[in-house]
Amino acid sequence: MSEEIVRVEGLRKTFTLSRKQRKIERTNLTCKTAVDGLSFVANRGEIYGLLGPNGAGKTTTLRILSTLIKPDAGDAFVCGCSIRKDTSKVRDKIGFMTGELKLEGFFTPDYLFDFFGAMHGVGKETLQTRKKELFARFGIDRFAQVAVKDLSTGMKQKVSLVIAIVHDPEVIIFDEPTNGLDVLTAKVVTDFLCELKSMGKSVILSTHIFSLVEKVCDRVGIIIDGRTVADGTLKEVCADLTLEERFFRVYREVKGDVV
Repeated sequence: MSEEIVRVEGLRKTFTLSRKQRKIERTNLTCKTAVDGLSFVANRGEIYGLLGPNGAGKTTTLRILSTLIKPDAGDAFVCGCSIRKDTSKVRDKIGFMTGELKLEGFFTPDYLFDFFGAMHGVGKETLQTRKKELFARFGIDRFAQVAVKDLSTGMKQKVSLVIAIVHDPEVIIFDEPTNGLDVLTAKVVTDFLCELKSMGKSVILSTHIFSLVEKVCDRVGIIIDGRTVADGTLKEVCADLTLEERFFRVYREVKGDVV
């Protein structure tokens, strides 16, 4: 029987829109509901994918799970710890990587790894061993003393990845892990996702890429307008359709015949 490691219960988050944001989104509404009663469960040792278009609420959901922002309603539990009541415990158990993570350009990967490792309370000996393994695994060792501003986009992404898992967390949360990467770096990242799973780690990722979900995910939740509209194993969600066909069928059911 599968063991729950993350449970999301009725999350809701609304943001106030500035005049500029209302103009961009072509709306007169002053508020936007990014997440609207979202619920799902992720199990230990599996990769769970949140699939949805831009603006579906994926990033907001992952930020809530990572305790970076607070929900207006609902709760989520990571290894039994509430994101509302046990924030520090949740942070100890998760690693969070997003393409929007901006590393200070004048620091080196070596310095940043040590800095974040110390923040997480990783012992010096363990930290050095882990650095050696991860830097070699991702080819960062040759660039360990190079300022981040002088690294390629792909190498910056790799540095962000190893920093996210510096403390060997039980749950790893990735927001669009391959977005903007070249094919070689994207393969390194996707291969590592599968490696984490084989190590017994649990991975939650958001994406709009069907092939990524089909390649690495055990289960998937389709999110539209901040709500879960389909959830289960790929076989359960897709039935006799491809994931892309199933997604657009569900999308038309929810939004009308607009695609």
